Amino acid sequence: MGILELVLLGGGDKKEEEAEMEGDLAASSPIPNLSSVASLVIRRCSRILLLSVEQLQQSFEDELPDHSNQPTSYARNLVEYCAHKALRVETQRPDHLADKGFSLLTFDMMLAWEAPDTETEFLLDENGFSNCPEVDNDDEGSLFYASVTRLASQIDGKKTVGLEAFARIVSACALVADPITVHNLFDALTSSSGGRLHFLIYDKYLKRLYKVLKSMKHIYGRPQSFNFCLADGEIILEVDAKSILQHTRISTRPGRLTLTSHALYFEASGIGTSKYDLSKDLKQVVNCELTGPWGARFFDNAIICKSDSVVEPIVFEFSGHSHRDYWFAIIQEVLRANKFIRKYKLKRFQRAESLSKAALGIFRSRAVKEAFHGMPSHFKSILPFNLAEKLPKGDKILEALYNHLELMRIRFQNHDGLVTASYEKQLTGPLSDSLYTLTRMGFLLLKKEDNPEENGVLVGNIHVGETSPLQLAIRESVRYSGRVEEARATLYQVKVEDIDTNLAAIKDLLFPLFEIGKLLHLLAAWEDPFKSRVFLFLILYILYRGWVRYILPCFFLSAAVYMFWHKHHSGGKPIQVFQVTPPPNRNPVELLLMLQEGVSQLQTNVRTGTISLLKLRALLLAAFPKTTQKVAIAMVIVAVGFTLVPFGHILTLVLLEVYTRKMPVRRESSEKLVRRIKEWWNRVPAAPIQMARPEEHNSSR
Repeated sequence: MGILELVLLGGGDKKEEEAEMEGDLAASSPIPNLSSVASLVIRRCSRILLLSVEQLQQSFEDELPDHSNQPTSYARNLVEYCAHKALRVETQRPDHLADKGFSLLTFDMMLAWEAPDTETEFLLDENGFSNCPEVDNDDEGSLFYASVTRLASQIDGKKTVGLEAFARIVSACALVADPITVHNLFDALTSSSGGRLHFLIYDKYLKRLYKVLKSMKHIYGRPQSFNFCLADGEIILEVDAKSILQHTRISTRPGRLTLTSHALYFEASGIGTSKYDLSKDLKQVVNCELTGPWGARFFDNAIICKSDSVVEPIVFEFSGHSHRDYWFAIIQEVLRANKFIRKYKLKRFQRAESLSKAALGIFRSRAVKEAFHGMPSHFKSILPFNLAEKLPKGDKILEALYNHLELMRIRFQNHDGLVTASYEKQLTGPLSDSLYTLTRMGFLLLKKEDNPEENGVLVGNIHVGETSPLQLAIRESVRYSGRVEEARATLYQVKVEDIDTNLAAIKDLLFPLFEIGKLLHLLAAWEDPFKSRVFLFLILYILYRGWVRYILPCFFLSAAVYMFWHKHHSGGKPIQVFQVTPPPNRNPVELLLMLQEGVSQLQTNVRTGTISLLKLRALLLAAFPKTTQKVAIAMVIVAVGFTLVPFGHILTLVLLEVYTRKMPVRRESSEKLVRRIKEWWNRVPAAPIQMARPEEHNSSR
């Protein structure tokens, strides 16, 4: 009988059995320099694998000679090797998450990974072991910590594990964590414990995850309870019949919303089922939406779905903001998983593996949401495809995932279960085997003859102390996301909420450009003829020498020198706070009048633009032949001019025309020319326009 089973047993013979185990452990210590918790974990792994500790150690040294020759990391690599081998066997059981021994075993593995040898064992001893006869659990049962074997899992609330140990151990269990999101899952579980994971939190998460999987398996096993048929390889991921409303242009209906790996189904009460396909390329768009009574947009609790498969947008209203956010996230996850499949043209095994990763991510997200009443967002999402979409350089994560699937496909197609050395070397890092795990749970994403469990393909492997290209891409992306988060944090310091404040900030930030614009306007107005003539001669000289092409490079070079100068002299000090002149305070009536004035001005500008387009349409279609003839002749002359005259000369003429328009010698003639052009434009009639019904409008096209 194993150590963990004995810990969970009650009864009067418990102390005698534990004393016997302690004697066996003291009498047999085949591996020197290991910490006590590492020795216990390796002993437990040897019993799971039906091997002696010596045989397990020899297997490690034979399979991984490079790691066995590293004295500094020998103990940690040995612990990780034994843990992965044992977990490969333990996770074969469909109900392993419900087993208290599994949570104790994996937590011990994490503790052993953090303190594998005698030199690092003081990390465990700092907090000490306190006997805690009973610790209440809000889910079920109690935990008993009276064992004299001092198992690392017998904690008094202080024994915790860190991120790296959590990531290296649980990434080998596809149900528990995904390599892409394992760091965010750890952050979600340790959000209230200072970045260290307690056993009770970890155990609560596993229990809730098992309940979610059991619930979804029960629903998936009853297809007759739905008004739609699932396609081959389609599984149900989430069902919600609580306060879901579907809004269309003409109706609002309550019903049940079901998300599968292929589509989104809404079963309206007593009417029928509508389907929103997520697997095909139909230009789907899913966004958050505001809803309210009589078409008002008051409440941020809805999702709007658009695609080529629906005539008009579909709006799903939920009971609250958090309820909507959860459904929006999981719908986006399925949509992006299918987009990833289409982008890389994945088939059979690769397609099913990608959907399996998305499905397990949704189950984990629901477990975290229900167990801890919260849901990570943005860069902290525990949905793999959503995270890859949001993280900077997330495309590299998807590319590395595709390469990883390609290598797994090669191994999947090898019916002997062997892989060449070149491929084996590339398959480093923990393999999640999401498809294989879901298949064992009863969720079928492949046909029975394609089931990896049926054809004997090796779906897992042991990789210790190594980092795969996928993990490297994740680390790089996470590192960049930290910089993005720091940049986003600076935005909260900028308190610009209303329009007046934003306009005042823009005005002060662009003050130098405004001043340059005013100076150019004064020169072009010829209010100071001497300065205007000097500037005119300067422009002509630049055009004559052909220095126009150097203006833009000089601008960029000056800006670069300016930035380098500030970088050199700032010495890493924070920049000074930019002072903005606050706008004048206005009462509500003044704000309403200003808004009305702005809307009126916008309406006037839009109307002017519409009239101009109608006049151009009349000229192009020769609705008025004489006017059209004059315009056409003028355009022919302009075309000939652009063909025969060099572009530099034309640019010079245009600049001279614009700059000297208000010159004292030309002012009167320029005003007359502008007046005549306006009068001619006002004489041009607009093309007729008429409002038509949508059907008539589409038929006319």
